[in-house]
Amino acid sequence: MLDDYGFETYEENEFPQAYLLTFRTFGTWLHGDIRWSVGKSPRSKRESRLIQPNVPLNESMSEEMNQPPVVLNRRQREAVELAINEVCEHRGYSLRAVNARTNHVHSVVTAQVKPEGIVNAFKAYSTRKLRDENLFPRNLKVWSRGRSRRYLWKPRHVIGAIDYVLYSQGWVPFEDWMATWTPAEDDCD
Repeated sequence: MLDDYGFETYEENEFPQAYLLTFRTFGTWLHGDIRWSVGKSPRSKRESRLIQPNVPLNESMSEEMNQPPVVLNRRQREAVELAINEVCEHRGYSLRAVNARTNHVHSVVTAQVKPEGIVNAFKAYSTRKLRDENLFPRNLKVWSRGRSRRYLWKPRHVIGAIDYVLYSQGWVPFEDWMATWTPAEDDCD
């Protein structure tokens, strides 16, 4: 839709065309990490602040953990992706892309609801599926608190996010190929 001046008016819609949603497994990215982290700003719940790398803070956070960090294997990642598909089917969301990695999950979803509820459902369904299929112990946490959500207002942003989720997380087809590859005699020099 164009405004009176011929510019796209995506920002005036109540909901974006899609969301890029990311959530992490428990204990794999703590405050003070060299990759930076995000914490809530004390002034407003809507604002966030970057927490700079801080070795003592990171060590302190690590010492306070009451379970080891969670790293998902291939079967667990497949179960998480299946659970996310089930949420989208059940609730009528359009799942554009999903990629469960060893320590985080990315998805691109179109829905006429706030993204926080979507992520909460993804985590809940995934946890239940992991536990029901005996892929994860019932007494341990699977996910860290919080999530990242990006609002995608324009078609090019949606396309870019889908590309990022599907093709910029490591070369999965190559990993699959390597899992079945065995060296032939002529491959060894």
